[in-house]
Amino acid sequence: MATVHFIGGEKGGVGKSLVSRLLAQYLIDRKLPFLGFDSDRSHGALLRFYAGYASPVAIERFESLDLVLESAAEDAQRRIVVDLAAQTHEPLTRWLDESGVLELASELGVGIRYWHVMDSGRDSVDLLSRWLDRFGESSQIELVIVRNASRGDDFDIFDKSGQKERALGLGAKIISIPRLHEPVMTKIDERSTSFWAAAYNDDRSLTGLGLLERQRAKMWLRKAYEALDSLGL
Repeated sequence: MATVHFIGGEKGGVGKSLVSRLLAQYLIDRKLPFLGFDSDRSHGALLRFYAGYASPVAIERFESLDLVLESAAEDAQRRIVVDLAAQTHEPLTRWLDESGVLELASELGVGIRYWHVMDSGRDSVDLLSRWLDRFGESSQIELVIVRNASRGDDFDIFDKSGQKERALGLGAKIISIPRLHEPVMTKIDERSTSFWAAAYNDDRSLTGLGLLERQRAKMWLRKAYEALDSLGL
C-alpha cells in the first residue's frame, strides 16, 4: 500500500536530509515509485539533489500538507518521502490531530511511518521520549529509529536510557546508517552529486571523486541499503 515517510527527529544537524536523500536514491535504484516533499526552506536537500521527484511543502499550512496525503491516496504503489525541517513537531502534530489524518489514512489504506533520525547526544533521546509519549501507543504510525553514525558513533546514552527498550516494546524498528568518509561527503555536497553518481559515475570532472573515493561511496551505499532492506520498503 502507499506509505508516507516523515523523515524527522526535530533536532537540527542530526542528518534528516541525509536520510531523506538516501531513501530517495534507494527508491530510485529499486524502481519503486515515489514523490518527495521538502519542508526545509533554507537548505532544501530533496529539491536540490532530486528536483525531478520533489516539491516544496509549507509545514505550517494545512492546505500544503494536505497534498502529502492526497498524493499517497492517488496511487496505491507510491511512497511519499517528506523531509522535515527542525522544530516541525508541533505544526505536524496539529495537522495530524485537527485534520483527522490518521483516521483518514487508515480508511484510505495509506500507511504512515515516522523516521526519528538521531545523533549520539542526549537531546535526540529526550526528543524520542517526547515522541513516544505522544504517538507511541498509536497503531496507525510506524516508528523507525535511525542511528546516524555520521553524527556520532557511540550511542551509549540511547542504549542505556530505557527509551530503546520502550520503543522496541511498542513495535519500533531500529536501523544504523554508517558514516561516509567526510571528505567524500563534502565533495558530494559541493557538487550536488547524487549518491548513485558518487558511487558509479567515473567522470571525475563531474563528481570530483577519485577511484578510491568512489569505492568508499559504493561501500557506504551498499551498507546503508542493507539497513533499508530490513524495513521492507
